Amino acid sequence: MENQPKFAVVGGGSWATAIAKMLCENQTEIAWYMRSEAAIEHLQTQKHNPNYLSSVEFDTNQLRLTSDINEAVAFADYIIFAIPSAFLGGELEKLTESLENKIIFSAIKGIVPETSLIVGEHFHIHYKIPYENIGVITGPCHAEEVALERLSYLTIACGDVKKAKTMAKNLSSDYINAKTSDDIIGTEYAAMLKNIYAIAAGIAHGLGYGDNFQSVLMSNGIREMKKFIQKVHKMKRNINNSAYLGDLLVTGYSVFSRNRMFGNMIGKGYTVKSAQMEMSMVAEGYYATKSAYMLNQKYGAKTPIIDAVYSILYEGKEPKKVFKKLTEKLD
Repeated sequence: MENQPKFAVVGGGSWATAIAKMLCENQTEIAWYMRSEAAIEHLQTQKHNPNYLSSVEFDTNQLRLTSDINEAVAFADYIIFAIPSAFLGGELEKLTESLENKIIFSAIKGIVPETSLIVGEHFHIHYKIPYENIGVITGPCHAEEVALERLSYLTIACGDVKKAKTMAKNLSSDYINAKTSDDIIGTEYAAMLKNIYAIAAGIAHGLGYGDNFQSVLMSNGIREMKKFIQKVHKMKRNINNSAYLGDLLVTGYSVFSRNRMFGNMIGKGYTVKSAQMEMSMVAEGYYATKSAYMLNQKYGAKTPIIDAVYSILYEGKEPKKVFKKLTEKLD
């Protein structure tokens, strides 16, 4: 299996499309599950995803497209989940095919709301998948730049380094540089937390704060992330590595960041509901904010930025007043 593994992608969004593109650079055939029959039909006839990264053209001979998640799971050795965390539970309910001996990689940047667990922990606890068969695909990497074939970096974490290297090899190309890590828990929490800090950056921008404040916010954000992750999963890690600091920076500053966009709308006066309706894509940080805030009630890390975002999104506090108080806590 390790010599010529088969891959499946679960999801129909921009990140799933980018991963499918990366795999097609190295694979003769991949299974790709998406819920939308219309999207599958469009891909089969027009060679591109109609809703996301439509500039990416696929050789459909490489794609085993299906609207049956069980077909994709049965086909593959490695299954990559790339759907919003809020929808993961509903998709897994459709599973009748066993996940035993399957290698699960998560490209999901969030927490499963039903269990308040990161995806790797969710699969380990509720599906009895051993950690050596669970991995994480994280950035810093925006799907939109993958579509443009701009040089990007991925971090592939897995309890089994051999499987991490297999995944890295199959995602690498002239424009994708994939590195491996053994910090499966820390990198996944970082991928979740950086979306909250990106919302904070967006709120600040919407309120009229400038680059000087943004730099202070991001500096405090990476230190806050370090404290949080160390409370949850203590191990030796360099928080300045790309999987942590790099992913935070690109999500906090990039024009492609949907979480920054969501925060910017909140800062400009949109309600949470109206901002969500305006966006065509899910801002994972909205769900992550509640999960991280609730989780931290147990761990007690000092997290003024997460607390501020939570009070705005879930307690209806006035962003201007909340950020005025937050500025006094940052250094």
